[in-house]
Amino acid sequence: MQRNNILYPGILLSFLALITAASESATPITKNRSLPLVINTWEFTEANSAAWFVLNQQPGGNALDALIEGCTTCERLQCDGTVGYGGSPDENGETTLDAMVMDGSNMNIGAVAGLKQIKDAISVARHVLEHTKHTLLVGDAASNFAEKMGFRRETLATNNSIDIWKTWRQNRCQPNYWLNVYPDPTKNCGPYKPISFDVLDNEDVHRYEYQIGRWNHDTIGMIVIDRNGQIYAGTSTNGAKHKIPGRVGDSPIPGAGAYADNEIGAAVATGDGDIMMRFLPALVAVEGLRAGRTPAVAAETAMQRIKRYYPDFSGGLVVVDRFGNYGAACVGMLKFPYSIVSGDATQKTRVEYKYCETSPSFL
Repeated sequence: MQRNNILYPGILLSFLALITAASESATPITKNRSLPLVINTWEFTEANSAAWFVLNQQPGGNALDALIEGCTTCERLQCDGTVGYGGSPDENGETTLDAMVMDGSNMNIGAVAGLKQIKDAISVARHVLEHTKHTLLVGDAASNFAEKMGFRRETLATNNSIDIWKTWRQNRCQPNYWLNVYPDPTKNCGPYKPISFDVLDNEDVHRYEYQIGRWNHDTIGMIVIDRNGQIYAGTSTNGAKHKIPGRVGDSPIPGAGAYADNEIGAAVATGDGDIMMRFLPALVAVEGLRAGRTPAVAAETAMQRIKRYYPDFSGGLVVVDRFGNYGAACVGMLKFPYSIVSGDATQKTRVEYKYCETSPSFL
């Protein structure tokens, strides 16, 4: 018995050591084959290509510079009218911007929300990251900060955004985001005043009729991983079209619009931000990776959790582990396109599609 007590544990420990050594020696060859990587929500291929170019300009290309250039490209191109200036006017006809940058090496974040009269939202977020001890700056104060950092104030309105707002007003401000107010927000413009809950029936209290989609309000969410495994995640958006002034969605909220951890991976979200920010899907997905789930399953789990409470919710999530394996999930749409490029510098951006699940498979 004494011999067994000594011998068997020794054999077991030696066997486990051999397995561990073999696994570790294989890691650089098999697991990092997909790096570097750039991936973003939707078919924003120009943004992906711009980030990829910066990432491959020099050995060990700068992931932060690549992320900023990718998102800035979308801001300049006004991707789908949902990113950058000249889109998604609020109830007053004004366009405001939200953006965030997260460093996966130290969990540091720079973000802006409700940014006014400054076009370069993602770059201002970078300045919050690099030049302050804060995480999030908002509204006019964020614009004042941007001016101090050398950015120039200019109008974010365009003829197109003004026409969108005028058409909405002519359509009696339909659709909008108001609930439990008078005059009836389904038929009239404001100003509105609250209705006491004791005079509302249950159906009125739970009214949720605003249908969203890609063309109404969405985001560019981008993840960049360099050859050394440094991860940055970022977002940029002009928010929800016809939003109540002051509204901020998920994009600049850590864990909602984006989340990154060099030890695990990253996730970026897009869709109905008012709902998504209540569930922190990017954080949930990254924690799913930490628990051993694949990127696809981690993404699906996070999205289906939202759908359980909001069956009509629409949104998508892209998830990448630290080795460059990726997956996506979506609900409330037929399919969700996202742009991806990885591997050696000769690779080109391609668009892949995730067909949305119609039932919760991972709850």
